[in-house]
Amino acid sequence: MQNDKVQIFDTTLRDGEQVPGCKLDKKEKLAIAERLDVLGVDVIEAGFPVSSPGDFTSVQEISKLVKNATVCGLTRAVENDIKVASEALTYAVRPRIHTGIGTSESHMKYKFNATPEQIMERAVKATAYAKSFVEDVEFYAEDAGRTDNEFLARVLEKVIQAGATVLNIPDTTGYCLPEEYGAKMRYLRENVKGIENVILSCHCHNDLGLATANSISGVINGARQIECTINGIGERAGNTSLEEVVMILKQHPTLNLHTDINTQLLYDTSCMVSEKMGMVVQPNKAIVGANAFAHSSGIHQDGMIKNRDTYEIMNPQDVGVNETSIVLTARSGRAALAYRSKKVGYELTKVQLDAAYEQFLNVADRQKEVKDDDIHMIMERIQMRAGALA
Repeated sequence: MQNDKVQIFDTTLRDGEQVPGCKLDKKEKLAIAERLDVLGVDVIEAGFPVSSPGDFTSVQEISKLVKNATVCGLTRAVENDIKVASEALTYAVRPRIHTGIGTSESHMKYKFNATPEQIMERAVKATAYAKSFVEDVEFYAEDAGRTDNEFLARVLEKVIQAGATVLNIPDTTGYCLPEEYGAKMRYLRENVKGIENVILSCHCHNDLGLATANSISGVINGARQIECTINGIGERAGNTSLEEVVMILKQHPTLNLHTDINTQLLYDTSCMVSEKMGMVVQPNKAIVGANAFAHSSGIHQDGMIKNRDTYEIMNPQDVGVNETSIVLTARSGRAALAYRSKKVGYELTKVQLDAAYEQFLNVADRQKEVKDDDIHMIMERIQMRAGALA
């Protein structure tokens, strides 16, 4: 497969904000949108304009603010939704309407009480209506992950004919396995007439912890857009994590896929979104968690001090983290103590290190982590003892 760009569609301000307790005011939304534009995302899904006057205004103001990214508004397959979204996007340099409908048997039967033919008719009508307002129309087949592939292909072929430019294939319930989701993308690439003229998009949820894996499988099999959020926030267990998919593509050049994201802004952006949404990032979160570049095991620390590549596959500075953390605990060895001691001003001989390590273990057994102040205290004790013996 030739070198190809994967577009990053950020839905932090829409899907991410649907998390209970994460409501943002207009000022906060604008600040995040501005940061996303600087970060280099290709599409910002700014909100669901028809849902409330506040959401309409926020989408409108984001449309005025954003200079580089496409600004997208979500709708149902309802004419008024689409009309309102078009009005909210009036000022966007690159507007996109994102419309669609559920296509799985479960959605057709229980959510819409409609036949497959009726669903297809509504899909085509909504796409065509959106196309009358904007050139860039994304169609989502909600619950595509559990939709019969043959029926899904028929729907997508019809919406392409109606003017869709992007086809969103959501794993709405996070149920698919990576191989299954990738196979679905491959099937669509091979069986939908006109598919070569549009962009296939991955929108994966994390109910089984597979959102990132599914998205990567999707792009390996021909998708060229990933829909994701900062820190992976979103409905229920969350969405695909932007920082994870971006760094996977960056760290695996053999995939011949890339994004335009400025990765050095990832950590700072993560902190910004966490603070404004009140959603704490778990310490062991990949890429941006507090422990992502921290090492406390003596074996790992010794390897890291000798050569960073032994236990780190990324340079922390590539994601905006200043440096690796060698955390001193009771599991740390002499190499780690010598390393941290040097950092705070002590170049220890082997005899001094042995004496310091004995003191260090006593401190480490009493508390979870040994800090720089503790190192100074240990060194003062050793110096006092040496002076007393002199």
